[in-house]
Amino acid sequence: MVTSQSRLQNEDLLGKGKLYVVGIGPGLVEHLTVRAQKVLKDSDYVIGNGTYLDQIESLLNDQKVIRSTMGKEVDRARCAIELAGHSRVSIVSGGDANIYGMAGLVMEIAERTAMKVDIEVLPGVTAISAAASILGAPIVNDFAVISLSDLLTPWEVIEKRLIAASKADFVIALYNPKSRQRNSNFSKSIGILREHKNDSVPVGLVKNALRESGEDVIVTTLGEVLEYDDWVNMRTTVLIGNNESRIWKLDDIKRIITPRGYQRKYDY
Repeated sequence: MVTSQSRLQNEDLLGKGKLYVVGIGPGLVEHLTVRAQKVLKDSDYVIGNGTYLDQIESLLNDQKVIRSTMGKEVDRARCAIELAGHSRVSIVSGGDANIYGMAGLVMEIAERTAMKVDIEVLPGVTAISAAASILGAPIVNDFAVISLSDLLTPWEVIEKRLIAASKADFVIALYNPKSRQRNSNFSKSIGILREHKNDSVPVGLVKNALRESGEDVIVTTLGEVLEYDDWVNMRTTVLIGNNESRIWKLDDIKRIITPRGYQRKYDY
């Protein structure tokens, strides 16, 4: 009989080392899970993009810190895997490590190199959850998350996903809507969505969600969202409702509500 054990009991099963892929959430340490904070503090090495390491600086004391830059993800993953052969290593990822984060790349490289490294992925608050909490209740029903970055995914594939999700009337979250090099993908995407969703559908734009500074929010509609095209950037998360979503205005505050379906079953 094989007796299952918890991951915590098996941390050194494959050797003395361990690799944690840590989702650090939107940026403030208070939004990390308790376990993520403990793992980071107890690591021998912490590896990550300099921007993300700055966000968790208060947790970094005696660890050896390896800073990297955007575009060096493969190098970071390889370094983390090698060090995890003999040390406790954390590689950090913004938001959640499984949602456009480092978990996939780390797993792929570990698989291809056939290195026996114990890897644990720690979840984090991702942009869609952070933005939704600010907007009210926009993603209470079925939703799709689509990145508009065509650096790794061809635009033709992104376009197919936008069409499919909008035809099915999913609530849609758009990640990476605009950058200096990709300043038209957002407007093209809105054009596609308007072919299958009503112009009255609520849209929430949240910039720097749950971060220490720069947080800003706009609530508008699909028909009017391109009036804010110049406002949108890479730090913006876009949430587009379904055809049942509505804007709730209370005094000067606008929130988005997407019904779960209780109204069809209960009186309230």
